[in-house]
Amino acid sequence: MNRRTVLASFSLLALAACGSKQTNDGKTLTIAATAVPHAEILESIKPTLAKQGVDLQIRVFNDYVQPNLQVEQKQIDVSYFETKPYLDQFNASRGTHLVTYAGVHVEPLGAYSRKWKSIAQIPNGATVAIPNEPSNGGRALLLLQKAGLITLRNPTNPLSSLNDIATNPKNLNFKELEGATLPRTLGEVDLALINTNYALDAKLNPVRDALAIEDKNSPYVNFVVGLPGNEKDPRVVKLIAALRSPATKTFIEQHYRGAVLPAF
Repeated sequence: MNRRTVLASFSLLALAACGSKQTNDGKTLTIAATAVPHAEILESIKPTLAKQGVDLQIRVFNDYVQPNLQVEQKQIDVSYFETKPYLDQFNASRGTHLVTYAGVHVEPLGAYSRKWKSIAQIPNGATVAIPNEPSNGGRALLLLQKAGLITLRNPTNPLSSLNDIATNPKNLNFKELEGATLPRTLGEVDLALINTNYALDAKLNPVRDALAIEDKNSPYVNFVVGLPGNEKDPRVVKLIAALRSPATKTFIEQHYRGAVLPAF
């Protein structure tokens, strides 16, 4: 975790501890996001929103649980960090009521290694680290299947688990770990499946460094999310328009050079 993320996370915890609620001054809009690329994209649209009378306050998190809980509890207005499969699983397991508002970008999940230069070099008995929550874990297994390392009983199930592996010809050993910790495991495992936001934060270049990566047709779009009905809030309408504008599309394409792909 970099210094900026640490400071922002501590600030957020302090805010939550004080029992902060959504701001209803008609101007301030709070949004939960992970540092890279979400907070960076949001920073790029702050001047545009300011001209439209919206004071965008970005709360940076380094996990995928607290942002949704804070929005559900009306501590924060909206979030921007997750895919619909993740949100669906989160709502089902936590009893939350969040909905997607608008898709913005795709972060292709990639397979990374410090030990090997290609998927073909992955040895028998290799240790493979994948995210430990159902949506991203299933996503990782789908990518490993596409790379030819395993097959799944249902080759299209986005919530496949380790129990759904049909064949594992290289006898890979799997470790299920929290997504944010995966970049730090690269020196200890043969292969790690890492979400692009965490990869970028760890100074990995998905286009250059990933041994296998999702393509532009990935269904895992990152959405702006909130409680039902709040998508009609004029501040949120302006936020979504700015995020899906030609200027933001250009920013994503030029700033991330294929590591993040516009989804509009």
